[in-house]
Amino acid sequence: MTGGEKIATCLRFSLFGRGDAAPGGSSRNMFNILVVEDQKNMRESLVIAFKRAGYHVESVESGEMAVKLQKTHAFDLVIVDLKMEAMDGLEVLSHIKRDNPSTEIIVMTAFGTIDSAIMAMRKGAYDYVTKPFQLPDILSVIERALEKKRLSDKASDLQKECKEKYKFEGVVGNSPVMMRVLNILMELTNSESTVLVTGESGTGKELVARAIHSNSRRSDKPFVVVNCGALPESLQESELFGHVMGSFTGAVKDKKGIFLEAQGGTLFLDEIGEVSLSSQVKLLRFLQNGEIRRVGDNKPINLDVRVIVATNKDLDVATKNGSFRKDLFYRLNVIRIHLPPLRERKEDIPVLTNYFVNVYSNKLGKKPPEISGEAISLIQNYPWPGNVRELENVIERSVTLVRGDKITVADLALQSPLSTDDMDIMSETGGIRAALALQERKTIIESLRRCAGNRKQAASNLGISTTTLWRKMKEYQIIPKTSYNTENT
Repeated sequence: MTGGEKIATCLRFSLFGRGDAAPGGSSRNMFNILVVEDQKNMRESLVIAFKRAGYHVESVESGEMAVKLQKTHAFDLVIVDLKMEAMDGLEVLSHIKRDNPSTEIIVMTAFGTIDSAIMAMRKGAYDYVTKPFQLPDILSVIERALEKKRLSDKASDLQKECKEKYKFEGVVGNSPVMMRVLNILMELTNSESTVLVTGESGTGKELVARAIHSNSRRSDKPFVVVNCGALPESLQESELFGHVMGSFTGAVKDKKGIFLEAQGGTLFLDEIGEVSLSSQVKLLRFLQNGEIRRVGDNKPINLDVRVIVATNKDLDVATKNGSFRKDLFYRLNVIRIHLPPLRERKEDIPVLTNYFVNVYSNKLGKKPPEISGEAISLIQNYPWPGNVRELENVIERSVTLVRGDKITVADLALQSPLSTDDMDIMSETGGIRAALALQERKTIIESLRRCAGNRKQAASNLGISTTTLWRKMKEYQIIPKTSYNTENT
């Protein structure tokens, strides 16, 4: 008797040894399960057991059949054997997570393939069960997985409702942290409070600011965006608050300034940590009494402008070292929204990938291409130092340049992430932050190498600003030069 037949016999004994159906069957009939198992006895036994437990069940005998079926049928849960001919469980997992990211997947594995099962969980599987197993054990895992699926669907429905009722275009993700962000955005629809958005470059701070503006009473008024890091310190006051003719050399005529341009609407000040101390004083005055003074003008101007600011700096630290005013920080920090880096919300990566594939396919008027299993794995495990913006740029480039109907690893043009051994070494010597820093440095060097040292192009490919790229180059001691070599830099 084979191992599969033994397990099937055990399941049958467990199943037919009692006459009662599993409790809660009536509440379970809303869930659809797909069993993917190449051993007939095992497959049929699982189907009988799950149907008696109250689930809708379908089964297939190969990975290829599973991938084909799930394109036309919606399954809440897939139970797949890890070791199968032609297409194994890991490949099935990759395809399903690409096409239906919300589908939960349980992997069945023998003791000898536990490492592969753990790899499957890293790629998005909910859990794994080791053969041989008892029926109550696998039913318990199924119940937990479907409860997670139910809660995830509830969150997705909430997000869909938010997007239909509110204008949250581009704020995408089903992770708990993104659902909290959406809840905060909904609460802000009737608010005029100043908002501080924090997070690394490329996490979507401007999208959040636009969403706040689009759902406010000011939605039909200007939304003005200013990258404070791009304003020379000597010109910041003039650019932000305007000047009168003759106030300084070169002031040949009056200038309105950015605050006046935003009158009645919303002003989004990105990289607020780069604002000079003198400009900080004027910004504080506006937040306190709603008035500004143009450079060289003695008359105050009263304005109705909502201010939203963003930073990738730690302003708490900046206030302690004196580069940012404490009183201004307290005025700005009325409502804070933090956007974590993409590497800390990996469950959003498949959702974002599908979203960007569809967006740029529609723009180009072409059918959305598929993504190979290897490409999905790379996307899921890549550290994304440029966060959502980098992912968007990579997908846009891939959709635009792909030949055929499938995006491959080559189309992504991404550097492979650190090996497990590298991560282990770095974790021992400097922790996970050091490991991520090493990968970020390598990624920047590789991008610069591909662009022959063109920092503007490299920053665009990475999905970060040139200011951020320059700061990262200084931080990682990357010496500017025309040609880059990862080993020698």
